[in-house]
Amino acid sequence: MPTTVKSSKAIQKKKPVLSVKSKKTSSRTPNQDYQEMIAEAAYYKAEQRGFIPGFEEEDWLDAENEILAMLKLH
Repeated sequence: MPTTVKSSKAIQKKKPVLSVKSKKTSSRTPNQDYQEMIAEAAYYKAEQRGFIPGFEEEDWLDAENEILAMLKLH
């Protein structure tokens, strides 16, 4: 049975590519953070009510007012 010989190039492992690591910069905007804070607060309001449907807008607006007051922007 013939044996095959692998060339030395096939056996060599690829060398890792070295690069200069740049500082990670967030691609999030302040508005995304703000919206996330409101969504989380609205979720907890709905949870306290047992997730009864029909109050989503009220929960959102109440949460938004609370976040604005907390950030002293309102």
